[in-house]
Amino acid sequence: MIDYLPTALTVVAFALHVLGERRAVVRTGRPRDRQARSRALMFYAGLLTILVALQSPLDSLADQLFWAHMIQHLLLLVVAAPLIVLGRPWRSIWRPLPLRLRRPLARTVLRSPAFAPVRAVGGVLGSAPAAWFLFNLGLVLWHMPGPYDRTLENIDVHVLEHTTFLLCGIVFWAQVAGCPPAARALSYGARIVYLAGAMVVNVGLSIYLAYAQHALYSPYAQLAHRPGGISALADQQIGAGLMWTAGDMPFVLAIAVLVQRWLAGHEAMPAPVGGTAEV
Repeated sequence: MIDYLPTALTVVAFALHVLGERRAVVRTGRPRDRQARSRALMFYAGLLTILVALQSPLDSLADQLFWAHMIQHLLLLVVAAPLIVLGRPWRSIWRPLPLRLRRPLARTVLRSPAFAPVRAVGGVLGSAPAAWFLFNLGLVLWHMPGPYDRTLENIDVHVLEHTTFLLCGIVFWAQVAGCPPAARALSYGARIVYLAGAMVVNVGLSIYLAYAQHALYSPYAQLAHRPGGISALADQQIGAGLMWTAGDMPFVLAIAVLVQRWLAGHEAMPAPVGGTAEV
């Protein structure tokens, strides 16, 4: 299946970002600094991850093997999405548009009463509770047998699934990075709890899939043959194992980074004036 919408958005985003970075160089008269180049590389790595997930032989394999489909989901949710967020590409993507278009468009979106519902939705999506809820709701909902079977039977539903994974992933990881589209940065402690809660949901779903007594997804169960000759149940258990282990690794890594920064921040705090001296 060709995921036309995520692929098209990936190509457009890459082209706009390259043009935006080029325009920044022309306007400033100097090359981009190391930090800007690093962000650009992370963004491009995120886009490349999307193409690997959706346009490589992995996509064809996912029609026959549950575990291959799980790799696709993990690439979108916990690899591509955080890389895109860390790349912070929004300004560079916006920059290539003509100034005479950008100004009235921004003014309309920010001030027009007609866009009040859009601003309200954006405000909700920028909040940590909504981002966490949508990310985990999408994860659980799309792995329930009914919706999952529909993704294998209908290309439009399949595209919707992968598009929502990517968008909800970006909204989710923005809260962890403390950058747009998050409305405000959470404390380090709150981010750690936020990630730990998502890990619990991921582990719970993995257990549900791993310990099911039969294959849950009809399209896979009905296949007469599948690559490797494994059974549909074994295929499902392998996919659950990948979700459980590889799926938790980005959360663990992010928590480790946040803990390190949190502790470093405490160490850098000056001692209270007039405080009790150590003895």
